Amino acid sequence: MEKLNWLTANQAAQGIRDGWFSCQDMVHACIQQIQSREPDVQAWAYFDAEHALSQATRADEWRASGKPLGPLHGVPVGIKDIIDTGDMPTEDGTPLHAGRNPWHDAKAVELLRSAGAIIMGKTVTTEMAAFAPGKTRNPHNPAHTPGGSSSGSAAAVAAGMVPLALGTQTNGSLIRPAAFCGVFGFKPSRGLVSRQGVLRQSERLDQLGGFARSVEDLALLGEVISAYDPDEPGMIPRATLPMLRVCKEEPPFPPKLALIKTPWWPQLDADTREGFNELVEHLSGQVGEFILPESAAAVLDWHKSVNEADIAANYEAEYERGADKLSASLKGQIERGRSVKAVDYLKALARIPVVTEALDEIFDRYDAILTPAVAGAAPHGLESTGNPMFCTLWTFCGMPALSLPLLQAGNGLPVGIQLVGRVGDDARLLRTARWLVESVR
Repeated sequence: MEKLNWLTANQAAQGIRDGWFSCQDMVHACIQQIQSREPDVQAWAYFDAEHALSQATRADEWRASGKPLGPLHGVPVGIKDIIDTGDMPTEDGTPLHAGRNPWHDAKAVELLRSAGAIIMGKTVTTEMAAFAPGKTRNPHNPAHTPGGSSSGSAAAVAAGMVPLALGTQTNGSLIRPAAFCGVFGFKPSRGLVSRQGVLRQSERLDQLGGFARSVEDLALLGEVISAYDPDEPGMIPRATLPMLRVCKEEPPFPPKLALIKTPWWPQLDADTREGFNELVEHLSGQVGEFILPESAAAVLDWHKSVNEADIAANYEAEYERGADKLSASLKGQIERGRSVKAVDYLKALARIPVVTEALDEIFDRYDAILTPAVAGAAPHGLESTGNPMFCTLWTFCGMPALSLPLLQAGNGLPVGIQLVGRVGDDARLLRTARWLVESVR
């Protein structure tokens, strides 16, 4: 029972369904781990053990009544503190929103509750999901950053506090902390998950996903939160993708991966480059190198123009009434965003479908793109959450991406590698990822 907190989400849900342990047992184990590790890791912006246990009690009563169980019944989940919860504060990592208590759950949280999940609390975010770090430390070494902006969610899963956690990504805010904390991270295709009830930084770039301890867990989480929401204008009406079923299937043929080094390859540290090369050598004939033109580097500027202009518009109220309470980095983003010309903004937006269509041709020959998730292990110090440059291109295009904890730096810290798929092909990307993890391990 003391080890329940280390179960995967699929294992926990199965154990509860089969009666091997109760929802209260599962939540108790997570509470004990939170109480043990939180002083060092500081992953939580809000946590109430009694409230978590009361949810678990109700979940056990539901099961005892013989009612049908959802796929996440009794599974504890952490929620990034920019995602609304009707029974807990959502303060967005800024004193300007201190004490904010939403009336309703975000759509993703509503779907998690419907699936039977236990909402354990709110995990630390960087300031309004931008660059200024929160209090969270890397669970593997508290002198190092956990990454951002979904810092607390990645750290909570890595520290054994919860098996699942929600995060968001506008640049590298899911993939980077997953890579630094040594957990599995998933950014679904843009438009697959509703953003209703989530702090809007950039309508064009914001994407919601999560963290887990296995690829199968990511598939389970992704399937639950990707139900169509008619109130979300960014979603396309479609049946829910059978992510978990497809993920568990054997690929009809050994997948082929397109190694894309991107223009930022020279910035990889020596450990990561060596580990990446060893991975490619291990995969032998399943990998083919695909060279992006140097002009692809312009995506950093296009992303910046869109992101900062949207930040300036969406955070205008905070800037106008409380600029003195914002970090220098966020104020700088807002002020630069205010100076972006409309013609440059529209030109940058127009590049999204062009670049996405050009990359789409890769998937006529390859099942997924293999590329670094980060330049190296989590940097020492807590002043920065690291550089998201290895994530920017795929986020800009809205492509699904995964971070897989397959490498380790010389200092013992984990390093994730990134798999990227065709837009809308999330289920098959998860299947390829499971194949890759099994091939390596």
